Amino acid sequence: MELAKFIKLLVKRRLILIGLPIFVVILTYFLVRNLPNTYPSHARMATGLVDQSQQVLVTDAFQESKVNLDFSNLLEMTKLKKVYDQVSFRLILHDLEDSVPFREPSKLMKEVVPEAKRNAIKVIKKHYAMREPLSSFNSDEAGMIKLIASMGYDYDGLDKNLRSYRPNNSDFIDIYFESENANLSAFVVNSLAQEFINYYADFVKNNKLKTVNFLDTVMKQKEAEMQRLKMLLKNYKIQNRVLNLAEQAKSLYGQLADFETRRQVAEKDVIAFSGALQGINDKFSPVERKYVESTMVSINQQIAATKQFIISLSDDYIKSNYDEKIKLKLDSARKVVSQQIQISTDKYITNPLAAKENLVNQKARLELDLDIAKFSLNSLKIELERLNQKFDLLVPHEAVIQNYESAIDVASKEYLDAQSRYNKSSMESSLSISLRQIENGVPGAPSPSKKLILVAVAGMATEVLILLVLFILFYLDESIVATRELANQTNLPVLGLIPLLSGSVIELKKLWNNQFDDNFKLRNFKEMLRSTRFEIENEMSGTKVLMLNSLGSSEGKTLISMSLAFAFLMVRKRVLLIDGNFENNSISKMVEPQLSLEAYFNGEQFLPDFRPPGEIMVMGNSGGDTSLLEVSLAEQIQSKMDQLKEAFDIIIIDAPGLSRFNKSKEWVRFSDKIVTVYEAGHTISFKNKQDVLYLKSLDQKFIGWIFNKDENEKPVKPNKAPKTIFSKNIEMQWA
Repeated sequence: MELAKFIKLLVKRRLILIGLPIFVVILTYFLVRNLPNTYPSHARMATGLVDQSQQVLVTDAFQESKVNLDFSNLLEMTKLKKVYDQVSFRLILHDLEDSVPFREPSKLMKEVVPEAKRNAIKVIKKHYAMREPLSSFNSDEAGMIKLIASMGYDYDGLDKNLRSYRPNNSDFIDIYFESENANLSAFVVNSLAQEFINYYADFVKNNKLKTVNFLDTVMKQKEAEMQRLKMLLKNYKIQNRVLNLAEQAKSLYGQLADFETRRQVAEKDVIAFSGALQGINDKFSPVERKYVESTMVSINQQIAATKQFIISLSDDYIKSNYDEKIKLKLDSARKVVSQQIQISTDKYITNPLAAKENLVNQKARLELDLDIAKFSLNSLKIELERLNQKFDLLVPHEAVIQNYESAIDVASKEYLDAQSRYNKSSMESSLSISLRQIENGVPGAPSPSKKLILVAVAGMATEVLILLVLFILFYLDESIVATRELANQTNLPVLGLIPLLSGSVIELKKLWNNQFDDNFKLRNFKEMLRSTRFEIENEMSGTKVLMLNSLGSSEGKTLISMSLAFAFLMVRKRVLLIDGNFENNSISKMVEPQLSLEAYFNGEQFLPDFRPPGEIMVMGNSGGDTSLLEVSLAEQIQSKMDQLKEAFDIIIIDAPGLSRFNKSKEWVRFSDKIVTVYEAGHTISFKNKQDVLYLKSLDQKFIGWIFNKDENEKPVKPNKAPKTIFSKNIEMQWA
């Protein structure tokens, strides 16, 4: 339904929808008909970003995202003002020096005198060679900037028709430019390509040189740090007399293990020798031991001396870390003591009662071995303590040296990495860039004319804009233009629909005498009045006083009151029309009322006994700023209204609008039924919503709306008035 409503709006505004686009199309045609032809030209550059055969130092895998990022950077660099400035310098120098300029000289160009032209050429060539822009703070250079802009060679003038793009994910960058001169287009694309390549080459070279210098500094710093740490380690080893810590620790550990083994063997020998001697001593009687000891004093002293010498040699042998020379002396001493023991055995004078020569010999040997084992054990313990102390001294050296070696290892890796980067950057800086121009721009044929496209686009854009504006107005428009909308928004029934009439004066008598049947609008107006009369009469249910009011003013309430009075007169009703609007008593002014409202309600005037048939009796008022209850008492008014009910079949009261405070509400007390006139196209404001709530509170008195000034001119069948009953789920039905 909303779509149909919008379509009706478009039909209503069809002149704007058709006429305005046509006007714009005609205007656009006259504006663009003299536009010059344009000549495109394009150049192409190869980047080498995709073509891996052009890259010497390719170590990373191909990454599409990185390539796209590199191309984006290159495309943005082609739009740099530095590059455009170089092209602008070449263009303006061409026009200043060449006899055939690319463009017609501008007004400012024509004003340049020869001396100023020579100065401009000199300054621009200087800036072009140094790749520096002109300064707007210098008055001379500011004038040259204006001169370049006047010829359309500045950044904005070139950027409008100059495009750089990457075609189809290829390795190329295309430069496209179009202008009114074919030679100018070719010159611009070639100049831009050359200037961009030169700028990019310098840019890359400077960046690589900075990188190489930076990496060289870093590499030297890393090398110095590595050498410093090595020197610290060297000095520490010299100061602490550490040659090879790992070998020293290994040697000490081996000595400790060897001496520990020897100590355990010595302890085992002491225990074994002590037990053996105890067993031998137990076998000798005291007399035998006394005899043997008394006869062996001299030889025993020699053996004891030799034993002492052997013990001393054993101690020296252990302390010397088992020197072979001492070992030879020790072996010789042992041979001597063996010989002495043998002599003591030979000279042994035994007791005839005790034949135990072997035991005596064994005892002497065991005593010697026991003494040697005991003294060796002490020497071994002393040496083990010395070796442990020496080993403990190596532990802190190991921690410090390991820390130095770790730092040296890290510094060496950093130095090697910096050296690798430096070598790679040095090699890359020595290579030439892969960016180069592979296609030159050439003057081309004129491009197809865009005049018709511009004209068509202008017309279509205008049409779309109009539709958009109408749609916005339609969307924001909350005005009520149909009976269904009025019923749905107010939740109150609509009894009748009165069409809009263009004339200002209607002769109601001629209308009802069928003198306007050839006029479609008036005939439809009469048919709708009949339908409204029928609906009102059904809702009156035998009551006689009908009050007509409205939400605001100037909604056509007076015309409807008079028209309804004639409509009821046509069905042979005795009709009284009361002008209840004191401030705007238009009925009283249009006709000569037979009765005066003030005089009648105050008892100063009475109903006439004779009332002409076929006429409507009108009760007018004197006007002014007054109200009904100010005219007479309520009881008096009610009594007079009862008299009028007896005299007439229908009483129609033209009351003020609800916007006039309580002047309209005072008539409600004396009315049987109330009908409110609503003008089509109005919106229900917040204040109107309060009035609608008031009408709902009247219960059985309010019977519905009359929708006035409707622009729908569709004819309706007689006695079939469109009555809309509000429902959230049911649309308008015909009763």
